[in-house]
Amino acid sequence: MNKKKVLAISGSTRQNSINHSLIKAITDLSAASLETTIYDGIANLPQFNPDNDGDSVAKVVSDFRQLLNNADGIIICTPEYAHGVPGTLKNAIDWTISSSSFPHKPTMLITASTGGNYGHKALMETLKAIEAKNIDNLQMVIPFVKTKISMDNKITDDNTLANVKTLIADFIETINNKQVD
Repeated sequence: MNKKKVLAISGSTRQNSINHSLIKAITDLSAASLETTIYDGIANLPQFNPDNDGDSVAKVVSDFRQLLNNADGIIICTPEYAHGVPGTLKNAIDWTISSSSFPHKPTMLITASTGGNYGHKALMETLKAIEAKNIDNLQMVIPFVKTKISMDNKITDDNTLANVKTLIADFIETINNKQVD
């Protein structure tokens, strides 16, 4: 079986973020089916400005877009900051709009934070607007995440682990059925 290529993006720029640990846990859980590349460069993307988009876009932006284009699916794990989407994550997504990197691309979203519902809802609207594939069925919120995931990349809460495994299975199924839509 050929592994599908996935790009995983953390909405946190913190070096030891629990969202990075979650991405690594998902990478381990899906290793038999997915080849995951973890993108850790969202903090390096320049502030989005439509005037700087187009043929002469910054190399870091074109490299990011190329990673998205080469991926069969996208995983986003993000915290919520002040009841919203982290600015660096929203900025990264804004850079994809003119390049059409997300439309019809299977995208899995996990908002993992103390709460997460406000930022999650806002990010869901953004992902729907850019036509991320099957986003309504490939999303979840993990509240009080620090009590459920260890810094050694293990999901320690049984219910959360079961829900993440189900989400991964649905994500893989969506990727595998992408060509039939």
